[in-house]
Amino acid sequence: MMKNEDTKSMITVEEADILQEIMNIAFGRAASDLAECIDIFVVLSTPKIKLVRVNDLAEHLNIEIRDFEKVSVVQQNFWGKFKGNAFLVFPADAGTRILSLFQGIDELTDPESNFTLVRETFLEIGNILIGACIGKIAELLGDVATYSPPHITIEKSLHGIVKDNMSDPDSLAIILKTVFEFNEKNVSGYMFIITKQESFSWLKAALRKFVDQFE
Repeated sequence: MMKNEDTKSMITVEEADILQEIMNIAFGRAASDLAECIDIFVVLSTPKIKLVRVNDLAEHLNIEIRDFEKVSVVQQNFWGKFKGNAFLVFPADAGTRILSLFQGIDELTDPESNFTLVRETFLEIGNILIGACIGKIAELLGDVATYSPPHITIEKSLHGIVKDNMSDPDSLAIILKTVFEFNEKNVSGYMFIITKQESFSWLKAALRKFVDQFE
């Protein structure tokens, strides 16, 4: 359990509110970019921000997505002054439905071709949503992000998707979470953006600078 004094020392209520507003702007940009690419509207919920210990990170994320027995996950790392990991989590049964988001493709009879198209579709959506969201956050905070190639895990159990093997388990991490929905295809999932304690000092200063420009 996170102690109150730990939370207060790392991020204030005001800073969390500022970060949430930046996330709202970034998620709006991500939704707009996706709509332009695949001509479908994605609804993103108001982002939620939580501070957890790195040691508890895997358990926390797995609890968040406990309604999904199996999941497909697009994971991408990002670097800059703002750095961390992004996870796009879909329920495992979303693959065949989400194919039709691109060029009206329906499920194919060939399982191998179907599996390949599902992977490519998930990766494309991940590239757009994660790239647009992280890029806009970095831009608003005066940073530039670079990315690793996205990695995808298809239809696996929750166990082991997010692992505990991160360094410095007693340090803290900020989890930024939103729920996204493709209403036309009845598909929903989660986006998690995680940045760890090594970025906190810069993040706090960047949030203050962001506010100062409007005062």
